[in-house]
Amino acid sequence: MQDQTAQIEWRDGRVPVSTQFDDPYFSLENGMDETAHVFLAGNDLPERFVDGFHVAELGFGTGLNFLVALRAFRASGCGGTMRFTSFEAFPLAMDDLHAALRAFEGLPDDLAQVSEFPTKLNGPDFELRVVIGDARETLPIWEGRADAWFLDGFSPAKNPELWSPELMMDVGAHTAAGGTAATYTAAGFVRRGLADAGFDVSRIQGYGRKRHMTRAVRT
Repeated sequence: MQDQTAQIEWRDGRVPVSTQFDDPYFSLENGMDETAHVFLAGNDLPERFVDGFHVAELGFGTGLNFLVALRAFRASGCGGTMRFTSFEAFPLAMDDLHAALRAFEGLPDDLAQVSEFPTKLNGPDFELRVVIGDARETLPIWEGRADAWFLDGFSPAKNPELWSPELMMDVGAHTAAGGTAATYTAAGFVRRGLADAGFDVSRIQGYGRKRHMTRAVRT
């Protein structure tokens, strides 16, 4: 089997950049703030958190979104378990994942002692699953439904496969009634794909230098 481990280089000694897609894994400004603005606020979180709330994600990357969401879930005081399922084609080597996360302060340490890539990891208040492979093949056969989607693939211009209309249809088919999706991009074809998949789509204020982002609600 071909080695699918992500190939990266480091920018400013702290930001991993995919050499395959020539795109950073998180904001060069502040990755944690970007996650909170785009994926938490964009999905009306933490207000919607309840026991059993299920987040799904395209692009696990460094695990930053998972950890920021877990921190918010714990701070919300709702109790119970957060479920988090991510689809990742090119998992990072764990040494690189750990090095990337060390750039941030205040994150939960639930991945810090994990030596193997966390395809299945259960904690005291979370269930993490990372599905390895091409999401165009793995998402259609997934049996779950998400309450909120974090659409966090590399730039649509550089990784269009993860933003195709067909994949957005699969996202819609695996979203609970009233569920939401959010992404940092406001690309027109992404918004149209989500609308065709049954979402009510809006373009809202983006993070940092990005003027706009996308928020979608499953109707």
